[in-house]
Amino acid sequence: MIITTTEAVEGSKIAKTLGLVKGNTIRAKWFGKDIIAGLRNIVGGELKEYTEMMSEAREQALKRMTEEAKKLGADAVISVRFTTSTVTGGAAELLAYGTAVKLKK
Repeated sequence: MIITTTEAVEGSKIAKTLGLVKGNTIRAKWFGKDIIAGLRNIVGGELKEYTEMMSEAREQALKRMTEEAKKLGADAVISVRFTTSTVTGGAAELLAYGTAVKLKK
């Protein structure tokens, strides 16, 4: 499965647009990691606990989006984007979305 942020797949033509596909996950902060990140926030530096959490969330959202595209019979997902939003004070949603397409053979 080809996943791209561009509006086309280089060297291929789109045979059919299958529609919007998306995958999301909602992650909450774990209390222990929150304390460690809070300490790092005081002294400065990367908040590695949150970086790791967001990286895992992106991978999960992409996986779910790709699974949805496969169910439609897609060869690729184009124009992929990510967005985040706060669900509650301690949790955030990460959404991956794009357009599932069938490519000409």
